Amino acid sequence: MQRYKIKIEYDGTLFVGWQFQKNGLSIQEVLQKAIFSFSKEKVVVSGAGRTDSGVHALAQAAHFDLKKKIEYKKLLPGLNQNIGNKPITILEIEKVSKKFHARFSAKKRTYQYIIVNRESPLALQKNKAWHIRKKLDIEKMRKAAALLLGTHDFSTFRSSSCGAKSPIKTMEKISIKKNKDKIVLKFTSKSFLQQQVRSMVGCIKYLGEGKWSFDNFKKAFKSKRRFQCAPPAPACGLFLRKVWY
Repeated sequence: MQRYKIKIEYDGTLFVGWQFQKNGLSIQEVLQKAIFSFSKEKVVVSGAGRTDSGVHALAQAAHFDLKKKIEYKKLLPGLNQNIGNKPITILEIEKVSKKFHARFSAKKRTYQYIIVNRESPLALQKNKAWHIRKKLDIEKMRKAAALLLGTHDFSTFRSSSCGAKSPIKTMEKISIKKNKDKIVLKFTSKSFLQQQVRSMVGCIKYLGEGKWSFDNFKKAFKSKRRFQCAPPAPACGLFLRKVWY
């Protein structure tokens, strides 16, 4: 039995998310079918993060086990060929020890969220960014983001369906950078609550466009109550950028 680690890139627009579901096509299902088509073995592909419907990945990590001995250099092209024309590609594949686990071995994860802040609608970046017409105040957004750094109870930003045992998370790094009309927010933590990043971005955006003052943002965060959260940012702008091991 050999365990393989893969790095995957995908456009999540047309999928129900990472995890297998009966109500639509998932990233996990596509990968498992591709591996079966190539190897004739049924496997479970375990991912580093269960991205939601519409969320993308620049470098999702996952692992699976194969009993058969397969020529290593044929694996990457063979699996990608069996994925077909779906917007998923395996970027890298490597042999790892049985002790490796894509989810539990991860030391930290980085997500990025893209906002395009302009009047004109999106053409090239449609379904890949949040289009906001009203001018955003970057410095106010950065001030809000700084409040989230460190270890806190993030219950305000936690989806009601979140299965995490604890709402306590540690935000190691947050950056907000603007280049012309593109704003990129990056968040790094060991792990995240369900919808945490999108919820944080939604609240930061409320401050940036003037719907909230800094005190409003602080009170919502410290309340630890989900109903105090601004509407979460849409899934289309969110990318799993990197998983660290």
